[in-house]
Amino acid sequence: MNKFSVYEIELPEYKVETTDKPSKLITIPFGATIPEWYEKNKPDFRKIGKEIDKIVKKHFLNKNIAIRTLGSQEHNDKSADDLIEIIKKNCHDRYDPKRKGDRYENIENKHIEFFALPFKIKKKGEYIRWLIEPFYYWPIQDRNYPVRVDILIVYDLSKLEVVEHQYKGREGEIKKDGFVFKDEKNKKDALLAIIKIK
Repeated sequence: MNKFSVYEIELPEYKVETTDKPSKLITIPFGATIPEWYEKNKPDFRKIGKEIDKIVKKHFLNKNIAIRTLGSQEHNDKSADDLIEIIKKNCHDRYDPKRKGDRYENIENKHIEFFALPFKIKKKGEYIRWLIEPFYYWPIQDRNYPVRVDILIVYDLSKLEVVEHQYKGREGEIKKDGFVFKDEKNKKDALLAIIKIK
């Protein structure tokens, strides 16, 4: 059985603020439409991403991995530490089958264990920025507040199977970010690390 690691990184500069101040709506190159205030007060995603990239590159250079990101603030009764304990036990963060948004609805009703993004980690690559930035912008558009990612789950891509799927309303767009474990009885073989951002 694979032994996974838990790493912690302190990034006090990684803050997300909320506001109720009036601000005109703008559509950013990222694609979301948000109040201009949030764009002017966003974190420095490139700088923060590079700091987290250092951990990923130190431990997974030249490896094929998949990374799942979470914001514990989205789990009202769970702290980051609570979620980490769940992940250690279940190898993913899906703890409540009735939790809204946790079932990964898709047109063909395919079984998906979790969403993640696959990467081949290279020395000069930029990775984590592209995972934490969407958590800021899309929740602002959809729920009127940004999310700060504070947990990353790192998986061995060779121990996962991609589930190609399509979202309702986006028919014809094949998504490859859904995964299941190749060996359901040995999920921990696929879990490489949990990274906590403090």
